[in-house]
Amino acid sequence: MRLPHPLYNLYEHRLATSLASAPLPRHVGVILDGNRRWAKSFGETAATGHRKGADKIAEFLGWAEELGIEVVTLWMLSTDNLARPASELADLLDIISDAVRDLAATGRWRLRVVGRLDLLPERLVGALREAAAATSDADALQVNVAVGYGGRHEIADAVRSYLAAAEARGASLAELARSLDVEDIADHLYTKGQPDPELVIRTSGELRVGGFLMWQSAHSELYFCEAFWPDFRRVDFLRALRDFSRRERRLGR
Repeated sequence: MRLPHPLYNLYEHRLATSLASAPLPRHVGVILDGNRRWAKSFGETAATGHRKGADKIAEFLGWAEELGIEVVTLWMLSTDNLARPASELADLLDIISDAVRDLAATGRWRLRVVGRLDLLPERLVGALREAAAATSDADALQVNVAVGYGGRHEIADAVRSYLAAAEARGASLAELARSLDVEDIADHLYTKGQPDPELVIRTSGELRVGGFLMWQSAHSELYFCEAFWPDFRRVDFLRALRDFSRRERRLGR
């Protein structure tokens, strides 16, 4: 339940102030979950929920930008989502296309598209690539737009990319079997060159990550929020960061 408005604002301000000297993640991954259930709770269509969720993205990126976060990865569409009913999927793909174009049009963030683009319609792929190209020179918060993304697919793509590069330089299969290490795979992930996510947030109360950044999140702190993505507030983000700052990160040691 929300606090009365003046107290809510005071609470949010105190949370933000408490984070001023706290350790914050460089990279935050977000599973944008709950759009359909949000819409259902109001008797609205799934498309209405997806549009409301898309409207939240720029606001969230503004919060991350203010706090000095360097990289945000947004899981907007999984490979499993591609099996949804055709009518809902068509609306969702259009909403994603519009959302990414709108993000690029602001010129505020550098967009990178991550996912299996070969599984997506050409019109969406074109919009995604145009947005990434238009923002490639932006010296700003990096935003990975995960569309048609699946963690297992990413690892398989990374292995294929590594093998292709090794073949191009004339390496034999025996040599690869002897030398292959985790760094070789990491160098071919969609997020290569970026820090791994220290914090992964999932909205809607679901307590799983569903294959999101499987390789990169080996040492990530996980935070599950009850709010559906369209209802996710700045105070929810601040709470997630406060929780992160209080954890002892042993990184497997």
